[in-house]
Formats: sequence, structure tokens, C-alpha cells
Amino acid sequence: MSIGFGIFMFALGAILAFAVNVSLDWIELSTIGYILMIAGAVTAIIGVVLMSRRRSVSTSHTTVDPVSGDRVTRRDEVV
Repeated sequence: MSIGFGIFMFALGAILAFAVNVSLDWIELSTIGYILMIAGAVTAIIGVVLMSRRRSVSTSHTTVDPVSGDRVTRRDEVV
């Protein structure tokens, strides 16, 4: 979700910075656009970093039960 929100903020900032030609006395829309573009890029980068750290690793151990002779497989998942 953070990657999509970052892209949305970047796109909204680009629209405000480059496409809107409205001048207001109390706010500069191009500056707000640049701020949103920077915040969107940072948000998307943080989202990518956090997603890459959430990889899951699974290991399996197979042993033979000495009493019954059955094969026992145990799977451990680390998230």
C-alpha cells in the first residue's frame, strides 16, 4: 500500500508543479507540488525497503520415527 500511495503522491505533486497554472496569493502550488513529489518518492522507497525485508524463509526437516518407522517431515516458516 505504501508503494501505491507514494506513486499517487508523486503524481499529484507533478500535476501541481507542472500542469496547474493558478496563482494564489497565500500559497505557491508549485512548491507544494515539489514537496509532494519528494514525499512520494521517499514513501515509495521506504515501501520497497520494507517489502524486501518481509521475505519468508521456510525450512523442512525430514526424519524417520525409530518406533514406527514412519517418515516425519517438519516445516518451519520464518516470516
